[in-house]
Amino acid sequence: MEFNLLREPWLPVMRPDGGVEEVSMIDIFRRAPSFERLAGELPTQDVAVLRLLLAVLHTVFARYDPKGTYAPLYKENGMQPRSEDALDRWETLWKGGVFPMPVIENYLMQFEDRFWLFHPERPFYQVPELTKGTEYTAAKLNGELSESSNKIRLFPQRTGSSKSGLTYGEAARWLLYVNGFDDTSAKPTVSGLGSPGAGWLGKLGLVTAVGSNLFETLMLNLVLLKDGTSIWEPEEPVWEAKTVVTTERRQIPMPNNPSALLTLQSRRLKLKQESGRVTGYMLLGGDFFPKENALAEQMSVWRNAAKKENEPPVYLPKRHDTGRQLWRDFSALAVQTEKGQRPGIVNWLATLAYEGLIPRSLVCFQASAIQYGDKDFFVDNVFSDSVSFNAQLLNDLDQSWTSRILDAISTADQLAEQVGWLAQNIAKAAGNTSESGFKAVRDSTKEQAYYRMDIPFRQWLEKINPESQQGEVSKSSASKEWWETAQRIARGLGRDIVAQAGANAFVGREIKENQKERWYTAPEAYNRFLYCTSTVHALQATSKGGKKNGQ
Repeated sequence: MEFNLLREPWLPVMRPDGGVEEVSMIDIFRRAPSFERLAGELPTQDVAVLRLLLAVLHTVFARYDPKGTYAPLYKENGMQPRSEDALDRWETLWKGGVFPMPVIENYLMQFEDRFWLFHPERPFYQVPELTKGTEYTAAKLNGELSESSNKIRLFPQRTGSSKSGLTYGEAARWLLYVNGFDDTSAKPTVSGLGSPGAGWLGKLGLVTAVGSNLFETLMLNLVLLKDGTSIWEPEEPVWEAKTVVTTERRQIPMPNNPSALLTLQSRRLKLKQESGRVTGYMLLGGDFFPKENALAEQMSVWRNAAKKENEPPVYLPKRHDTGRQLWRDFSALAVQTEKGQRPGIVNWLATLAYEGLIPRSLVCFQASAIQYGDKDFFVDNVFSDSVSFNAQLLNDLDQSWTSRILDAISTADQLAEQVGWLAQNIAKAAGNTSESGFKAVRDSTKEQAYYRMDIPFRQWLEKINPESQQGEVSKSSASKEWWETAQRIARGLGRDIVAQAGANAFVGREIKENQKERWYTAPEAYNRFLYCTSTVHALQATSKGGKKNGQ
């Protein structure tokens, strides 16, 4: 038995002074208010660690009150707890400002033998008797590299011994990460088995709430009511299971309690150690379930995949676009509609804000995701972004403010589109790229526009306060402020594009399009751009195609 996760330091955390240290699981709960946040190697790794910590808190406080009295928040012996009981318990913990350690420690010590990284019978998150499977090196276990034996990274972050082996603390963190975000490169040992796809977390558009310190972050993500309304089923974390499941690629019903879902074993794993370091691991596919309407998952953005408008909604996790700012998906994140589903964590915070349990000031949500390549066969990119806005917007029942925000995002979209068309038309006038390159010019310029609007939009969104900005005049004033800001940014970028166009673009050239000849010049393109960017605000309800390039 080696390296007990409850007592050995392995969890990186950031202090208020910016310093980073590693602490044990016991210490991270004990000292949570004194830490800014988790500080692992990747934001996605931090999510995997956060879910483990939340599984502990869910299990403990679904059964015990902060004083340690057994009072389950689930149906037992004919007793049905009320949602008010869960809110009262959460409020007591929140106001306490620290976690009641005797309750947490007493629970964890009961299962201390389940938290050894290496153990002859119950190694943490592993299958001890795993003898068949896909074998990988430590460079693949390390999510910063995610390097397979036949695809070497060109500029790896590590070389030599730091690449070929990991400390036990590093391996423990990456063990959680691989279990949640593993790609689909592993092969089954038996043909005909179902495909689990990427790890469960890799399928999601992950969203977490962020507090001013680690204690607040853990508390805000401690969803004691499903979607902010419903009592959960009894907790079943993986370390409480009587036996270790070894079945390869096992399809299961979706877990109906947080701790089982937060500790889902998407993969069967076994670490390999040599001379005090982890040198590799063996892997098989693990537990999986259909992702359609898997709404017990509280940390994902959703999309309605119903093929027809009159069909019942079919909600699928909506993966984040790594090239798209989170605020551009404000509707999927914060707006609840008849055919749209907000993330459960957003509904939970809306309940807390409505009940007055958290300040009605800014709330912050962070998105984390992995972009895979070739049908999730390998990791291509890692993404993280956040957005902050007033908590009262979560309970904007008449959607008077949220509709204004959605209009503001639409304004940004249309102005970025106009800048893109300007760049494409000037490229045509200059004749310095091929037909296939015009779209690339347009798309890259649109991204420049979004980049320039990014910080101003976030600042504008954070200033919205429904409590003090009441009435149509305040809403119209806020909308006008953003329109003027966005137009100024778009036109500024447009002027830069024209200034860099060159003499050939000003002279222009004739291009045959749709059986017609058209003469493209920079001045003509810029004049049309000025006209279109002056009418976007008035034409939000019209089709984008009608004025997309001023033709």
